[in-house]
Amino acid sequence: MTAPSWTRMMITCLRREQQSRGRKFVLAATPDAPNISEDMNRQAYAAPMYGEPRAPARQVAERTRDASPRARRVAIVSDGSARWAQARGLTIADGHEAAADNVIARIADAVELGVEELTLYAFSTENWGRPPSEVSAVLGMLARRIDADASKLHGHGVRLRFIGRRDRTGKALTDAMLAAERLTRRNAGMSVYVALDYGARNEIVNAARRYRGGGEAEFAKLLHAAEMHDPDLLIRTSGERRLSNFLLWQAAHSELVFREEMWPDFGRRSLEESLAEYAERRRAGAAAV
Repeated sequence: MTAPSWTRMMITCLRREQQSRGRKFVLAATPDAPNISEDMNRQAYAAPMYGEPRAPARQVAERTRDASPRARRVAIVSDGSARWAQARGLTIADGHEAAADNVIARIADAVELGVEELTLYAFSTENWGRPPSEVSAVLGMLARRIDADASKLHGHGVRLRFIGRRDRTGKALTDAMLAAERLTRRNAGMSVYVALDYGARNEIVNAARRYRGGGEAEFAKLLHAAEMHDPDLLIRTSGERRLSNFLLWQAAHSELVFREEMWPDFGRRSLEESLAEYAERRRAGAAAV
């Protein structure tokens, strides 16, 4: 039997097998079968190949989400507070207070603008390299502001969740985080994830130590917040154009928007423009397909 005849026989058998399972069959042209009709390659492929794992449910959901022109899940690297303060002759502590005020304001805006999940980079594992006095002041401010502002966010129906290490931030901050999570855990509004003493490399390494196989979906369950969706859009303020060890796994397919404003100057209009830029990119991408 010649090679083309053998190939055609195999194609017929495979097609009958696929049709018996309610599937469609598609085959790429090969040198062994130069006379195969190109119509086969135009058929829609409706199921995975034999031995190929099906896409996990989370991945399917993410692909459906990506088709939307609206960013429903947003992450922000809120950078530039110290430089903002220094440019105004203020203390670095003043800059961090202004940053915290802006966080609360932008969360309220995000709720109104239809964002479903917002992830904020509050304190990185690298921030421990700053002067001890600054680190102590920042952690103390965070504990105080979480205590004071959790009730405001609760009033907006926000659910708070903190991701990152909790073994070295101190009792006051740890207690504040736990209290805020308990207060808001039943809220059905926007989910806000605050990355505090967080580093993506650390997150991935810790997940890898516990990983026992099963693919990306199983690995993602071992990250700090398994229920958190991958962000549609990641924004960074202050003119810097890097991720700085933030959500390296989750942001693999995120659109990136870099803003020139320092974080305390990132207002509602800045957020709206960032969301609009995302929407324009998605519409342009859909039109190009």
